Amino acid sequence: MNIVLFEPEIPANTGNISRTCVLTGTSLHLIRPLGFSLSEKQLKRAGLDYWDMLDLHVYENFEEFREMNPEARIYAFSSKADTRFDEESYPENAFLLFGRETSGLPEEIRDQADCLVRIPMTADDRCRCLNLSNSAAVALYEALRQQGYPGLR
Repeated sequence: MNIVLFEPEIPANTGNISRTCVLTGTSLHLIRPLGFSLSEKQLKRAGLDYWDMLDLHVYENFEEFREMNPEARIYAFSSKADTRFDEESYPENAFLLFGRETSGLPEEIRDQADCLVRIPMTADDRCRCLNLSNSAAVALYEALRQQGYPGLR
């Protein structure tokens, strides 16, 4: 399984997601520009002492990510999607794509996904989105649940 973060901005979110990736055997893919340095203290603190166990891939842009992962089946998460994330089936090597904390995925990136899905939230327009690390965990665990939590105890 793969988590892909498109231009993440907040180091603590990426740190939390990295920890989730290690504990589920999931690869983490980061697409630049990043809103922080990979050596930033907040990032390292949120990821605890798991950094040496993380399968991390960093790309200069979305085009490089696509070139390096040509067979990737991409599930893009967006509040603009019509399909709920739990209504989709995820293959073993799915790439779960999430956008920036402040603006989500740009339309040109959403358009390149194989599937566009959303996590249900309140209809109150004042509430835009869940925290990125929470969204990634919710999505990843649904995909893993569908597969019977392979390799997890």
